[in-house]
This record gives sequence, structure tokens and C-alpha cells, in this order.
Amino acid sequence: MTEFTDSRWSDGSFSKGYRDSADDFIPDRRRLVEITQFLYRYLRNRRTGNTMLDLGCGDGLFVHELFKDNPDLEATLVDASDEMLAAARRRLERHAATHFVKASFQELLADDPSDETFDFILSSLAIHHLDPDQKETLFRYVFSHLNPGGFFLIIDVVRAPTEALEDLYLALWKEWIMGNCDPSKRTELHTVPLEYKENPDNRPDSLMFQLRALDSIGFKDVDCYYKFGIFAIFGGVRDK
Repeated sequence: MTEFTDSRWSDGSFSKGYRDSADDFIPDRRRLVEITQFLYRYLRNRRTGNTMLDLGCGDGLFVHELFKDNPDLEATLVDASDEMLAAARRRLERHAATHFVKASFQELLADDPSDETFDFILSSLAIHHLDPDQKETLFRYVFSHLNPGGFFLIIDVVRAPTEALEDLYLALWKEWIMGNCDPSKRTELHTVPLEYKENPDNRPDSLMFQLRALDSIGFKDVDCYYKFGIFAIFGGVRDK
């Protein structure tokens, strides 16, 4: 993975531009949030516990929506971007039970700052920046920080198993953008899928590789819960 300070995400203007246009180029972003809320509600119906960790929290959208389902939620949000953390603080300013940590994945994996455990750990559109070994290391980190019965949920882009399918899924993504983005942004956003593929900061791995890694670490009920082209929601539970 490119060091955070060498990536585009360290540029506040880039991060702000991403936030301002995310709904225009992330397919069915609202649906991704709704599925996350459903899975969180299902988890809470099976067990008690109010603590969650958001790794690569961005502007805090997912945590904000989960507070609607559980006002007693206690959330720790981690991101390496000052711009993203500032946006998350603004979005969540009415929620006192929030803690913000500025750290990159590399920093978390190199020097684990906490032995705290959580009932729900989430990561959205961030893990694809890690190489395969780092992904597995992060999955182990998450497993060690989950309470028994805790749920790990990943919303991310994945690498298609073949080049033909990769081309198909990127074409599907482009078509979605052209049909759903603000018409004034079509010229600006129609190249997003190609830019994603050519960006060296992006290191997506196949869904199958990541499901197998989760399973080998000890997660249970490992599966893909939703998929649209290269966009997937997947994860697993720490049983004991």
C-alpha cells in the first residue's frame, strides 16, 4: 500500500471533492447504507452490545445512520485524513459517544494502540488500498478486537476473477454513473471507472481471496451479503 502521505487522500481538496460527488459515482450508495443498517439491526437482535469501530471512516456517514437505529451506540472512528475526520466530527457533533482517531492502516498494523474490543467493526471503501498480506494482517487485527459474537462488515470494491468480467463490471459502473449522477457532472465523472482501474493506490483483491482469508482466520458465517459489479458487502462473525 502506498504510504498515506504519498497518496491523493492526504490532499484535503481531493478528499473534499470525493465527499462532494460520492453519491454521484458510488452505485446505490443509499442502498449500501440501508443493507449495513439491516445487518447491524440483525446483529443487535441476536446479542447485546453498543460499541463499534469504523476503520477508514471517511465523513462518518455510516456511523451517523447507525445512530438512528441505536442512539446508545458508542463509536470509535479512525481515518488518516484530516479533511475526512473534520467532516465526520461535523456530521456527528450531536452525538457525544464518539471518539476520533487519526491513523492510517499502516500505523494501526505497525503499532496497535489499544486493547479495546468492539461488538461491530465496519470498513467502507478503504481496505482495497492494502496489498494481500496487509489485508490478511488487518483481518487478524479486526478478529482480535471483536467481542465474541461480534460482526465484521466490509463495504468495498473487489477485483473481478477475469479480465472479461472486469471490463463488464467497469462498463456497468460507468452506465450507472451516466444514468444516476447530476447531469452537470457527467462530463467530469464518466472517466471515474477508468481512473479507478489505473490508480496505483488501488489494490483490490478478489472477493474469493478475501472470503477465504476471513474463514482461515476463524470468522464464521463468512459470505458476500450484496454485490453490484465490483462493489460488494461481505464479512463474518467472531463466534467465540
